[in-house]
Amino acid sequence: MNNTRRILGIDPGSQITGYGIVDLCGNTVRYIDSGCVRLAKEEMPVRLMMIHQAIGELVAQYQPQEFAIESIFVHKNPNSALKLGQARGVAICAAVLAELPVSEYAAKSIKQAVVGQGGADKLQVQHMVKILLNCSGAIQSDAADALAVALTHAHHLQTQHRRQRGGVSSAWEG
Repeated sequence: MNNTRRILGIDPGSQITGYGIVDLCGNTVRYIDSGCVRLAKEEMPVRLMMIHQAIGELVAQYQPQEFAIESIFVHKNPNSALKLGQARGVAICAAVLAELPVSEYAAKSIKQAVVGQGGADKLQVQHMVKILLNCSGAIQSDAADALAVALTHAHHLQTQHRRQRGGVSSAWEG
């Protein structure tokens, strides 16, 4: 990869939406920023607007070229799944309005890419994100999850680049 790709990773949530921003330059991934949008005290329509505004502000401030988000997974509580779906939809809409390509990754794939096992817990993800990005301070759980999404996308882009450079194609590309 000749140029740097800035990736905005999102861990959507109806109460807390985490974000993580990394730069991918060749084989190096560098931490840029991370944090959380806290929404719990607001009514759902206001939360959705806040997610949309926050992502718009992050895009304006950091100018990412890539947007990655965790795919929806089945919840035991249908109401929670609906709220999560709304939060994801608003986040994706903000990315599409900013003309960013959207990539989605399943939770198991993210954990596999960052920790090495799809059943890893949140503490393992936090720990590996800190190691992989050489961060010394504490990273909040939702922000670490968003950084893990961004790292997964960075790995995907690196693999895609190696395939193109080597002339290798894959049935997985689509």
